[in-house]
Amino acid sequence: MSKVLIIGAGGVGGVVTHKCAQATDIISGITLASRTKSKCDAIAAQIDYPIQTAQVNADNVPELVALIGQVKPKLVINVALPYQDLTIMDACLETGVDYLDTANYEPPDTAKFEYSWQWAYQERFKAAGLMALLGSGFDPGVTNVYTALAAKKYLDEVLEIDIIDANAGSHGQPFATNFNPEINIREVTATCRHWENNQWIESGALATKRSFDFPEGIGPMNIYRMYHEEMESLVKHIPSIKKAQFWMTFSDNYLKHLEVLQNVGMTRIDEVEYNGQKIVPLQFLKSVLPDPGSLGPLTKGKTCIGVIARGIKDGQRKQVYIYNICDHEECYKEVKSQAISYTTGVPAVVGALMMLTGKWHRPGVYNMEQFDPELFLEVLDPMGLPTVVVDGGEWPEL
Repeated sequence: MSKVLIIGAGGVGGVVTHKCAQATDIISGITLASRTKSKCDAIAAQIDYPIQTAQVNADNVPELVALIGQVKPKLVINVALPYQDLTIMDACLETGVDYLDTANYEPPDTAKFEYSWQWAYQERFKAAGLMALLGSGFDPGVTNVYTALAAKKYLDEVLEIDIIDANAGSHGQPFATNFNPEINIREVTATCRHWENNQWIESGALATKRSFDFPEGIGPMNIYRMYHEEMESLVKHIPSIKKAQFWMTFSDNYLKHLEVLQNVGMTRIDEVEYNGQKIVPLQFLKSVLPDPGSLGPLTKGKTCIGVIARGIKDGQRKQVYIYNICDHEECYKEVKSQAISYTTGVPAVVGALMMLTGKWHRPGVYNMEQFDPELFLEVLDPMGLPTVVVDGGEWPEL
């Protein structure tokens, strides 16, 4: 039996707290902490299980160390902002506690995200006998596990992967993001990179468009190529991969609003002066957009996130499509959240359970594909995110 400390009380933090409270055969105590304690209290009030709450500034290592010392968790689950990954990792090292997150570090002043900063902690975690599990969300996270499953069970050699993420839901708002607006817009407007011929190839943000016919009644949708962090770890740890691309759906309405906001400078991340004060336009925009946590009761439809892996099996070229379908309204009924937060929060809890039970545990800093995918999926499926495998068949070259 183990205590966990969850840091971050946004939409994902709410899902993680709900799901941890469903795993009390393994988790003996839950503390939810955030910069704003009232957000933690609101989540705790939804759950019929004693959730402790606390206030903490996740940018401040001494505050984090003090809280960890007070709670004495076995594991810290970081679902705060990606800017705070390193301070939380530092606090875990100082207090001797394992670490898990769902998104890799990025510096606040540069729209750049990569694993180098966190991979640099490998020797320190290893020497301390501690484990850090990086990117235990859906993408990154489950998409890494799906790729590892393809490599373990369906292909002798994985040569190409297409990670395809569709939100086929609608919330009825003129413009809103399904997770933190600041992180979402930084990610979407970043220069696209994909892996081909052992190198990263850059292209314009959302400049490459295709149509993909999604399964189970979702149907054809436009998908746009963009950079996403799991490609970086996958091509490192599965070096047979010659080509890796990430695709996501965006509605014409979303793209129209985003273009206007970019054109008028509202997506800038550098400071500007306004009425004698320094403000970051994107942070101001975040403050006036709908809170993603408010979209839960409004959102209808489904998500479909998966991996098409192509390669060689028994000397023949073969492909496999591994995916999950998640329903926004069903998620809200269960945990008061839409499917975007659900598909990130549930895998975070599964990763935590893998670590707490010792099924996935060794000292150092690791990505999801470095462990047995089948052990993870055995827990993920009954927890609410069942996996569908289409072994073979024809899927378009993207």
